[in-house]
Amino acid sequence: MSKGYQNYFDQEVMTADPVRLVELLYHGALDSIASARRHLATGDIRARSKAIAKTMEIVTELSLSLNREAGGELSQSLAELYAYTETLLIEANARQTDPPLAEAERLLTTLSEAWGKCAQETNMPANAHIVARQEYQPVSCAY
Repeated sequence: MSKGYQNYFDQEVMTADPVRLVELLYHGALDSIASARRHLATGDIRARSKAIAKTMEIVTELSLSLNREAGGELSQSLAELYAYTETLLIEANARQTDPPLAEAERLLTTLSEAWGKCAQETNMPANAHIVARQEYQPVSCAY
């Protein structure tokens, strides 16, 4: 990754509102799954395992970011979907097969699209990313 792109990405993350951060996590997970699938196809075991591990870290972060108190049943359902996704990733890595990766990719794509619609519906102010956050606040679309 070029230093210019990394600096841009770092700046985007540092100034992103919580909704945008979740979007970035979904994009990162989907990019990592695509990378894992490419490495699986070429037989690059180390790179495949590394991409799957990165995806698992991102899915874990998504799960940890759930506001389980405010999100109620929605948060519980998402937690279960994230756990299932992690199971698929473990299976894909252990068996070195594509179908679990493909299923995890479909699931995360669907969740990413739903999150995007949720973000649009919440109509976050254009300058929401400028507001300084004193501490981490979990994000929920359950209002």
